[in-house]
Amino acid sequence: MKLRMGLIAVVLALGAFTAQAASISEYAAGMERQPGYYDFYWDDATGRILLEVDEFEREFLLLTGLAQGLGSNPVGLDRNQGGENRLVRFERVGNKVLLHQRNMQYRAHSDNAAERQAVREAFASSVLWGFEAVARDGETVLIDFTPFLLSDQHGVAGRLKQTEQGSYTVDTSKSAVFLPRTKNFPRNSEFEAQLTFAGGNPGKYLNEVVPTPTLVSLRQHISLVELPDDGYRPRQFHSRSGYFPFIFRDYATAIDQPLDQRFIYRHRLEKKPGSDEPVEPIVYYVDPGVPEPVRSALIDGASWWNQAFEAAGYKNAFQVKLLPEGADPLDIRYNVINWVHRSTRGWSYGYAIADPRTGEILKGNVTLGSLRVRQDYLIAQGLLQPYGAKDADTSALKELALARIRQLSAHEVGHTLGLAHNFIASASERASVMDYPAPLVTLRGEEMELAQAYDTGIGEWDKLAVRYGYGEVVDEQAYLAGVITEAEEQGLRFISDPDSRGINDAHADSHLWDNGAEPLAEFARMAELRRHALDNFSSAANPADAPRSALEETLVPVYYGYRYQAEAVGKLIGGLDYDYLYNDAEQVSYSLVPAEEQRQAMDTLVSTLQPEFLALPERVLQLLPPKSYGYSRTGESFPARTGVAFDAVSMAEAAAGHTLSILLNPERAARLEEQSARRAGHPGFAAVLENLTEKALDNGAHDGLAAAIHQRVNHVYIHQLMLLAGNDAAAESVRAKASMELARIQHGIGRMKLFGDDPEGYNAHYYYQAQRIAAFSAGELEPRAGDLQEMPPGSPI
Repeated sequence: MKLRMGLIAVVLALGAFTAQAASISEYAAGMERQPGYYDFYWDDATGRILLEVDEFEREFLLLTGLAQGLGSNPVGLDRNQGGENRLVRFERVGNKVLLHQRNMQYRAHSDNAAERQAVREAFASSVLWGFEAVARDGETVLIDFTPFLLSDQHGVAGRLKQTEQGSYTVDTSKSAVFLPRTKNFPRNSEFEAQLTFAGGNPGKYLNEVVPTPTLVSLRQHISLVELPDDGYRPRQFHSRSGYFPFIFRDYATAIDQPLDQRFIYRHRLEKKPGSDEPVEPIVYYVDPGVPEPVRSALIDGASWWNQAFEAAGYKNAFQVKLLPEGADPLDIRYNVINWVHRSTRGWSYGYAIADPRTGEILKGNVTLGSLRVRQDYLIAQGLLQPYGAKDADTSALKELALARIRQLSAHEVGHTLGLAHNFIASASERASVMDYPAPLVTLRGEEMELAQAYDTGIGEWDKLAVRYGYGEVVDEQAYLAGVITEAEEQGLRFISDPDSRGINDAHADSHLWDNGAEPLAEFARMAELRRHALDNFSSAANPADAPRSALEETLVPVYYGYRYQAEAVGKLIGGLDYDYLYNDAEQVSYSLVPAEEQRQAMDTLVSTLQPEFLALPERVLQLLPPKSYGYSRTGESFPARTGVAFDAVSMAEAAAGHTLSILLNPERAARLEEQSARRAGHPGFAAVLENLTEKALDNGAHDGLAAAIHQRVNHVYIHQLMLLAGNDAAAESVRAKASMELARIQHGIGRMKLFGDDPEGYNAHYYYQAQRIAAFSAGELEPRAGDLQEMPPGSPI
């Protein structure tokens, strides 16, 4: 037996030696050769890709992407999605070839080789794959690239696990190279594979979109891309420039200079000598899969950016075209605006693939969710109610939706030019397409008007930002400082995501999905418009051939349409006004929102908890039956605790929960506490609680449906007070006041006579709440945020 095993080992060794000794031409005889950046062979007999590596130590980009997506917005694996771009090289050690990724976060920009080596050896790099050479011609080797192509380089399995969709791995028996999108070009080699991920216990999102959820088949794209030449000149980052920062740490900097180097992401753009024409224009291509009239709207909106480049002194520098037939959207040579379908509406996004050495943008990739356009149409349906006549005129609804898609196209392309969100632009007459706009609907007498719902054209802030990033410079420092100064003189400000996106953020003027410079005035206007829309809501909001029960989903964005303007009002409470100042600025670092304005904001939000604000007219409630056969509630429907019946109280519960999450936010409460301690006359957190508790203990002001809503709002208030009192991350003074307020409510209920006549059910309501407070205080009740009803998703509009 030992002799036989020894013979087998000798035979295997001889076979391996023969394969290694074979020339590439001998080994690849009969295979189809594809010359290009990295020459490769297609072996039809075995379904393999063999890659010819003729230059080691040469750095290039390794890109991943998905040509076929999952179709689920919550999971986020979309068609034509780009993945990580990595700076790599092939390294040969004997018969082994390593694919090695450099660590670009830590560097030494120095002429001293030893200094550069010291940094390289101080921080880990990543060997992504190891290959065995199967043939060799001198220094050129042939490797089997197929196992790498059939591995999960995009991180699909990790994403499925992260979103609780199950544990999946690539099933190579059900995976193969996808030849139609495997191509070679002089500066980039493109590979694609059909990967099947096998797993068990699939989550609800996989069950929604995959025909056999235990087997998920997607197409992964991998690109090997030549690095650009060294003609690109990085541009310095400034916190008020509006650009994403490109950051790395340079250990070769002088001791009196910062280690972290900051530049901006931008495309390379240069003028021809003596001309305003670019050497090479920035061209974006629209997915030919977009239907008309949306396709034309996308082209129009993206083309707005040429206005900004013209303002920066260029002619025809930015162009938008239709993607040529046969072009691969994931090919790095094309900036692409992709049209992506999902099972539900969801986010659109724009991002750039950049040279990790310099921040030079090599490809802009925009993903636009196809259902976004329908959300604006739905909003217009509920407001205009056009279906009262047989020949309904829906032109205004379509134009609103197309106006939004133009703005969205410009917005996402802006990200791929290097620009970040500017959420304060709505306070400066829509100065930037990089804000999140709310549709500006006006009420003229009894008529709703949508003509000015969305702005057209590029904003004044955007023009200045493009000048900062793309304008021709001689003295860069003076030029860039001049653009920043000019923005300041024009009152054009920039505040981005970290100070704007959450309802707890402190900036008083930077919001999402809002309008105008005066949050309180705009809220009052919106509240009036909302009440008019609710009072007049009718079956004319939907087409005649739609189920009557579908009116519920049309009503949702009308009823909850104030939610983002309420958040803007909430940011006045405990709010600050500030800019991203540098140390040489003359302005004060920040200012507090005036005390009186904060009190007005508190009163405004408390008014949204009143039954008069939350109740629907009985006439409207009569329009909302249980779901028709063949239809069901979705994530876009109102919450309910009443089975198939429409729930007018839970609808209000969700709205109240939103308002109270603003008023009882622990960080806002802590700011109120600090501000009132520093400034006499500024309202503290106690002022919020006093107002809320006074309304909660008023048991004689309402009857009928209003009483039922009032009691449910009280329940939400007490529940959120308990969550706040038990929040270990909240400031001690905030938790103390929340605990004291619970005791105050319990004491107030104790003084009530709860066993007399009670047609509205207040006695039982207060008795139950007192029991809950007592149980919480005794440690016998652990409230959860998920115990309360939530609104359907509002974002993205």
